[in-house]
Formats: sequence, structure tokens, C-alpha cells
Amino acid sequence: MNKQEDIKQPGWYYRLSSFFRSKFGEPIYKIPLDAGFSCPNRDGTVGTKGCSYCYNPSFSPFSGEHKASISEQLQRGKKKKKRARYLAYFQSYTNTHAPPEKLKALYDEALDDPEVIGLSIATRPDCVSEEIIAMLEDYADRCHLWVEYGLQSAHDKTLQLINRGHDSCQFVKAVEMTRNRVIYICAHIILGLPGETPEMMLKTIDLLNQLSIDGVKFHHLQIIKNTPMAEEYKKSKIPLFENAGDYIPILCDCLEKLSPDIVVHRLASQAASKDLLIAPHWPEGAGQIASLVEAELTRRGTYQGFTR
Repeated sequence: MNKQEDIKQPGWYYRLSSFFRSKFGEPIYKIPLDAGFSCPNRDGTVGTKGCSYCYNPSFSPFSGEHKASISEQLQRGKKKKKRARYLAYFQSYTNTHAPPEKLKALYDEALDDPEVIGLSIATRPDCVSEEIIAMLEDYADRCHLWVEYGLQSAHDKTLQLINRGHDSCQFVKAVEMTRNRVIYICAHIILGLPGETPEMMLKTIDLLNQLSIDGVKFHHLQIIKNTPMAEEYKKSKIPLFENAGDYIPILCDCLEKLSPDIVVHRLASQAASKDLLIAPHWPEGAGQIASLVEAELTRRGTYQGFTR
């Protein structure tokens, strides 16, 4: 499947829904999956403690369902959505952290479903190799494929502080290895990490622009139970965006600097379970956050890419 020139839809920012409509002529829905992978920052490959903010069940709604097959998980996910076409979203943990033959078996099982038109694979930049990227390129030639790399910050000091287990150079290397292979590349970043100033967050946007990635997922820092950061929060009260009104201005600053060709997959974090979320508690859902962003950009008279 050739990676064609995608038509940007008019608006305040380039929504993933607009991208799908321009490319496929209809909505495409992602079904999150747990394929039973581990994380190299937990299983000893890189480390054992994991990222200080991360407890996988808090953001992966189907975490722990790997006892069910990929096919069973897809059928279960489809029941919760209208009949349509789908991307199989390999979300939980690190979804290239296995031998290629195991990866191929899992990806093939997802694509055996005739309503699944592609894959979205969440992974870490230190968990891809030339062999794995070449395999993914083969999939991208015959289906729609996103690879989602967790970056979180462009600043190595921050990455060390949150025990990320890789540096920004590894992210750059992974993107450069993946780019120009008909594979769409999405980066995850977290706004409001400890010690980061607004200027530092905007520098992370600069890196994404320089690398000409295809998509970004914005998250705001959340304190989740069962994480090292939760313990630190109890002791020192890590500064947070206590409400959406605190977050929207810096998010809009980032959008104004973000290349207009980069698809915005998400605007803010969404904890899968409120029981796991310590702080901040926002009443707004994803739709309300989008409305607030649009209102703020309208007030400013700006849009994605305005100050690039």
C-alpha cells in the first residue's frame, strides 16, 4: 500500500478523524489489543523498575486480556463500536519486543479479519532493529500501518529523571530508520513532566518538526497509583495541570508551533480507570477538551503551524 500524499483538512488543527476521512473516505476506528508483550524497562532488558509515571492498566483499557486471542479481542472490541473498518491497535506494553516470527504471527492474526485494514503498533524507540523495521515495511506495502514511538520529552535530563531507559538520540535513530518506508510514524509526548518549563516543552515540538514525523499524541502528566511517581507526589506534590484551563494554553502554544502536516491523534491523557488516577481529576472528556482548544485558538486567531 503506497503512502500517498495526504490532503490536510481545514480547521484549527489536523485531526486524526480528518486524516482517515481524506485517506479512506470514511471513519476508521482503532481497537486496542493486549498481545501479552512485556516491557524492556521492566523485564531486565533495559531495567526493572519501569518509567516512573507508568502503570500500563491505567491507559490501556484491555490490559490483561492477552489470555484471549487477538481474534477474540477484535470481535469483543467490534461489539463496542458501530460496524466499520478498523485498525488493530497493539497497545499494551512494547509491541515489537519479541522475535520477528512471534510478531508476524500476531500481526497476521489481526489482519486475517477482513474488517481490519491496518495496524497501529505502540513501541519504544529502543525496541526496533533493521530486521523488525524491514518486516514492518513489508506490512506497510499491503496495509495501513502506524508505528507509535514513546518519546515523552526531547530532553535527556527529563528522560533520566522519569527512568525512561533510553535517550533522545535513540528516538531520532528509530525515526530515521523508519522514515521513507511508507510507514506512518506517531510520537507520544507528555506535557508537564517534572522540571520542564514551557520553553522545554516547545523544544520537544521542534524535534518532532525537524524529524518530519506523521503524527503526535499529546498527554498531560497524570499521577497514577502503583507508580514510583505516585510515591514522589505524596512527598513533594509534583506540580500538575490541576484543571484543563491550566493545560489548554501550553497545548495551544505547542499546536501553534507544530507543523500543519502532523496529524494530532490525541490532545490529552485519558486514564482508563478513574480508580487508578490520583491527580489531576478533570471533569472534561476528550470532546470537551477539543472544544476548549478550538475556542482558545479562535480567541487567539491562530491554528496549527501558525508560529512555525
